[in-house]
Amino acid sequence: MQAFTGSRLDRADAIRADPAALAELTNWRAKLLRLDGLMPHVSSQNTLEWGTLADAAEDAELVFLGLDTDESGTAKPCFAAVPAQGDASPRMANPRLWGLMATLTPDDLAIYGGARSIVDWHARHRFCAACGGAAVIAKGGWQRSCTRCGAQHFPRTDPVTIMLVEHDDTLLLGRGLGWPDKAYSALAGFVEPGESIEEAVAREVFEESGIVAREVQYIASQPWPFPAQLMMGCTAIADNTDITLDTTELADARWFTRAEVQAAMDGDADAIMTAPPKQAIANHLLQWWLDKGTA
Repeated sequence: MQAFTGSRLDRADAIRADPAALAELTNWRAKLLRLDGLMPHVSSQNTLEWGTLADAAEDAELVFLGLDTDESGTAKPCFAAVPAQGDASPRMANPRLWGLMATLTPDDLAIYGGARSIVDWHARHRFCAACGGAAVIAKGGWQRSCTRCGAQHFPRTDPVTIMLVEHDDTLLLGRGLGWPDKAYSALAGFVEPGESIEEAVAREVFEESGIVAREVQYIASQPWPFPAQLMMGCTAIADNTDITLDTTELADARWFTRAEVQAAMDGDADAIMTAPPKQAIANHLLQWWLDKGTA
């Protein structure tokens, strides 16, 4: 299972679309995810901490995350409060986030990831993009409506392709600008308007490395809440091997053998590269490639 997937919460769309039903759940029984800005409070058992709606500020904007059913079968509504500010820093600039990903239980990590994305979006979209009027929470926090022109705005998810490119049992991997010298990962890039996933893979690979990619296949996906991306893992076959590096995007790119990738995934200190973190889909893709054997 990919990190940030597998949340136990029932999103209960029928409830969040019904103001009266939602109002009935907004009471002392409801749970409030404890956040410090966008960072969660974590217990000594490495689980998310929850409070009650009484812990929220009087003027807080509340997002309905869903229903959490306990061992007795009781479903409790769960909320999160929108922070004063969203995350304007570069993605993953906060090293504490890597620690959270490694220590939170998979289920709690999924809940936190979803909550982080939605409240961050609200914090950065308080005004209407159409007319500039104030936009208020609607549909339990899964929509904002303009108080001036009535436009409806919905939380965005940005599609990103992340791909392994293969040629004669070797893989093309790249190192981003500012990354440690031995850190390599799959190439990745945003899907642009009017593109299919396959077209985005081919374009991004060619732009970043000069490699012509074909036979694109989808492998797996992962939500990545920094701030709200959907990573779509793919594989492709390369027609050529001569790399023309886009130095505005990558510090380096090169071909790695199966043995070199295996050494990195094993954590070998003498490996010529270090593998992506286990919480990232790139790690999953590399393991998938190793497991499937020689093409």
